[in-house]
Amino acid sequence: MGLTSSSRASLEAGADPLTVSRPPQAGTIAIAGLGLIGGSLARRLVGRGRTVIAWNHRDAPYERARAAGIECVPRVEDLAAAIPDVLVLCTPLRAMPDVLNRLAPVLDPSTTLTDVGSVKGQVRDEVKAVGLDDRYVGAHPMAGNELSGYAASDPALYDDALWAVTYDETTDYGRMLTVMDMISAGVGNRMIVLDDDTHDRAAALISHMPHVVATALANELTDTDERNIAQALAAGSWRDMTRVALTDPDRTRAMVEEDSANVAELLRHMSARLAVMADVLERESSADPQIVRRALAQSRDFFAKARPYREFKAVDGMKTGTGAECASREERFITVSEHDWRSDLLESAKRGEHIVRIDSPCTFRVQVRTALR
Repeated sequence: MGLTSSSRASLEAGADPLTVSRPPQAGTIAIAGLGLIGGSLARRLVGRGRTVIAWNHRDAPYERARAAGIECVPRVEDLAAAIPDVLVLCTPLRAMPDVLNRLAPVLDPSTTLTDVGSVKGQVRDEVKAVGLDDRYVGAHPMAGNELSGYAASDPALYDDALWAVTYDETTDYGRMLTVMDMISAGVGNRMIVLDDDTHDRAAALISHMPHVVATALANELTDTDERNIAQALAAGSWRDMTRVALTDPDRTRAMVEEDSANVAELLRHMSARLAVMADVLERESSADPQIVRRALAQSRDFFAKARPYREFKAVDGMKTGTGAECASREERFITVSEHDWRSDLLESAKRGEHIVRIDSPCTFRVQVRTALR
């Protein structure tokens, strides 16, 4: 499987992927790492008819993986030997340099390399260090939970998941289309396309920094003498705000440190925002009526500022946190140009459009999913 014969022949002949009638297809996919994310991805792809070959640093999950239809190999180099259309790095980032060094001498030029890491800049640097940057396309599925290991894997982890597909100035468009096919047709997911730096800043805001804040809340509970009483009173808001604090602390720490500069900047912004609110609350008890009025106005502004986000969640049918989807979503087609596909796809993401299908190498069906007004 892989590229259609006409598409493969055209690309091998040096044709621009934007002019090929059918986009590349990822039929055979290799996965390095069968943890929660890699194992769930492998099972999802097999369930949707893709051929999956996998390697794990320990063979403990192999029996169950083979029973699920996943071909397992003893060495990571064996993944490259299979010449898959896409090889997905699903190992922890700390293990990636070793895996890349083992793959670099044997990876066939026709195989596209991607990953599922939550930080893209660091992965791209490590890929460049071993000379595989011409074959690399970054990817990050917004899927996961506080569990780990193949035993916790579940194809449903990717239900209605969004992926970020990332590029730099050297990214090959045909390889990106191959990764996009794996995501849209192979996994059945949505995606947005953006550059590495934009991804890492956004991921710090919506994932990495919240892990720190959730852990700080859990630390506050742990440190108080009245923690047993507080825990007895804890209900939905506490559960929802601290869920990610249940993640393995070493895993969380590694994730945060991998995006340290962006997370540090956000934490300082958040600290300043909270400090202002603390001052406002203290001034509300002032004996001076003018100070109290100003403080109350600031308090109203603080809680009203997130109105566009609340309205978006209400329209999206998720205000109560149930995850219910709207009955219908606005759909449209977008096209990209040969010279400006990077900016075209980034602008689409900024408009809140999610790619749901590749219609041709330059035409995509999108849904408007995350447009805050």
